[in-house]
Amino acid sequence: MAGFTNRGVNNVLDVCFRGASIPGSAFAVFLATSATAPTADHNLKTDLTEIATGQGYTAGGINVARDSTDWDVLTEDDSGDLAKVQIKDLVWTASGGNLPASGNGARYAGLTDQHATVGSRMLLAYWDLTADRTVSDTQTLTLQNCELRITN
Repeated sequence: MAGFTNRGVNNVLDVCFRGASIPGSAFAVFLATSATAPTADHNLKTDLTEIATGQGYTAGGINVARDSTDWDVLTEDDSGDLAKVQIKDLVWTASGGNLPASGNGARYAGLTDQHATVGSRMLLAYWDLTADRTVSDTQTLTLQNCELRITN
């Protein structure tokens, strides 16, 4: 399951119709534990519990540019009355031990703005990975074909 937060929808509308900008020139995707399930009402990255850093994972996650390379699929579906955008494949490689370095595995991925203060980043959208994910040293955790939809 994927979804926009209310803050995310508000920002999409603000940028599109009022010409606003969000902090930073890009986005970031981070991994979160199952401690708190994201909902449309969550506003900040800190509303979720990020996985432990180290061993191939950096606080704040992977940066994603605002361009057609990092958002590699954009589709208008008139029969389904929706539009969707798909993010490029995101890959984390465990290095020096399991990823995450400690604690619970990754259950959710969150999309944030790129505010310079990681803890102040807005939570714009999220994806459910369906189960806690831990990968062994040298193995990869890959998010493929993650999409966001806007429906009528």
